[in-house]
Amino acid sequence: MTFSSPVFLFLFFPLTVCVYFLIPAKFLHGRNAFLTAASLIFYAFGEPAAMLLMLLVVAWSWGSALLMAKCPKQKRLFQVLGVLGDLAVLILYKYADFLITSANDLFGLSLPLMRLRLPIGISFFVFQAVSYVMDTARGEAEPQKSYFRLLLYIAFFPQLIAGPIVRYQTVAEALSDRRTTPEMLAKGVRRMIFGLSKKLLIADTLGQIADTVYGTEAVMLPAAWLGAICYAFQIFYDFSGYSDMAIGMGQIFGFSFPENFRYPYCAGSLTDFWRRWHISLTTWFRQYLYIPLGGNRRGNLRTVLNKWTVFLCTGLWHGASWNFVIWGIIHGFFMTLEQLFSGGKKAGRKKRKKSGTKWYLRIYTLLVVVLAFVVFRAEDLPAALRMYRAMFTPFRLNDAAVSATVGMLSPLVLTVLGAAVLFATPLPEKTVRCGEKHAADVTGFVLGGVSLALLVLCMMNAAATVYHPFIYFRF
Repeated sequence: MTFSSPVFLFLFFPLTVCVYFLIPAKFLHGRNAFLTAASLIFYAFGEPAAMLLMLLVVAWSWGSALLMAKCPKQKRLFQVLGVLGDLAVLILYKYADFLITSANDLFGLSLPLMRLRLPIGISFFVFQAVSYVMDTARGEAEPQKSYFRLLLYIAFFPQLIAGPIVRYQTVAEALSDRRTTPEMLAKGVRRMIFGLSKKLLIADTLGQIADTVYGTEAVMLPAAWLGAICYAFQIFYDFSGYSDMAIGMGQIFGFSFPENFRYPYCAGSLTDFWRRWHISLTTWFRQYLYIPLGGNRRGNLRTVLNKWTVFLCTGLWHGASWNFVIWGIIHGFFMTLEQLFSGGKKAGRKKRKKSGTKWYLRIYTLLVVVLAFVVFRAEDLPAALRMYRAMFTPFRLNDAAVSATVGMLSPLVLTVLGAAVLFATPLPEKTVRCGEKHAADVTGFVLGGVSLALLVLCMMNAAATVYHPFIYFRF
């Protein structure tokens, strides 16, 4: 079940909201129990067997944290066991066949593959479980005595299968005391609708162009660039749209989730890009891998090594494939160059302040991001190389290639591309804030009307088409 599916939009979510608010606010335990049950039903709808695995991960993390609190002398042991146990599940289901295949190719072996089905969202709920164990070990979060409250934290359906990755202390208070004000409800509904619009109206439209181009073996110059650009917009609006929906639904139920995107395509460097893109994942790797490795406190060489380690892991986090490893290496390589040419940490900060908004830095960043996404999207390395050759082989450009590309640029696609460019910038948000400052009532009325119109369009789209894949579900 996806957020854009008719079953979710027309049945599951409306019914969940209605029942939730029928339970009196003073019976928070009842509301929590209902949300937990609804979340398990949501997950079991597509992954009934994997639900048991998720329950086991939660139980392991819950028990590890309690044992750390009860046996402080063995705290380190239970911390290590808790983290390794959670990561072992992820490695087994996501990377076992990749490791076996790599070993077979490297050493000429013929080890059989395990062929385990990858549970949806396993990368997200395992990372949340690991962060809970780590934060309780560090004393940054109190161990949760109730297994079911911890289960709600990890299994809560808005962020269960594609994030954002939420640290336990962010929602700890809300698990035991929360209210949904009318303002939160209105903002949550509006945020959810805008996120759904990003997904259905922009990402899915451009995704069909990207799929057509990437599915063509004899792709040529203009179409290759069009497909690469459309995919870059597709993955951004697909994932940021999902995050917006998750944040909006969290607000409806009284939870506050962190922002996951801050206009990454406006970044002036790869370093800046990763401060804006998938922020919850970047934060996770910084808190639980980069800083423990030493961060940037042990000289430039160690800092570079730590960054390469993080980006290799970031690539592998997205999937058990050499394509993702190479994607991570590309980002690590350019971030290393940026560090070397910035003249150090302090100089780098000064340089960003002076030149971070210059147009050529933004173009450089966008170019690297778009080109890196080619190997991210391609089915395999040969397919990625075909795309790169097409993008940088001008002699293959001919009238037929231009005509084929122009044929894909229908008025709808051009309109959506224009909207994709506009909403990738902070201009619409600044306009809304300015309106709220000077004419709050009018702005609220306009936003309400726009939200209603977008909701109608999304409902029509969801009911009429079947192309609604969320890209990050497979990660």
